[in-house]
Amino acid sequence: MKALTISDPLLILGLQDEIRRNDEARYDHRLHAVLLVGQGMTCPDVARRLGDSIRAVEQWVSRFELQGFAGLSEKSRPGRPSRLTEARLTILERVLRGRPKDVELAGNLWDGKTLSAFLRREWGVTLKVRQCQRLFHKLGFRYRKPRHGIARADPEEQERFKKN
Repeated sequence: MKALTISDPLLILGLQDEIRRNDEARYDHRLHAVLLVGQGMTCPDVARRLGDSIRAVEQWVSRFELQGFAGLSEKSRPGRPSRLTEARLTILERVLRGRPKDVELAGNLWDGKTLSAFLRREWGVTLKVRQCQRLFHKLGFRYRKPRHGIARADPEEQERFKKN
């Protein structure tokens, strides 16, 4: 019988990404790694086969031996605490529904620079432009680039430009 293979390395990377994206898949992945070690494979062999670091596989096996199945489950990853409280996020969402001029800032549309200036002025919170853009997304806003040329276009120029 012919052995089946996946020849495209991008598909293999896609499979690994999918495992890392889902909490349940990560648990199953750790479970398989520990099972392979339990069946006699070495940690370096399992790591190489599954695409993980040797240290990660060693930690999974150690946690499994100490805590059982609970040692393989996903632990909370708190990350850095938010600089904005829930109350401030609610206020910010209300402010973003208006224009920057409403809160005495320059411009008609909110962007990362304007939001950063507002946060620094109002609450002393310093966020860079990219983090402010992420904050827009988190609050459900999306950036729409203004199209200035259309509103001020000359109708005669437009007619000349059109193809006949």
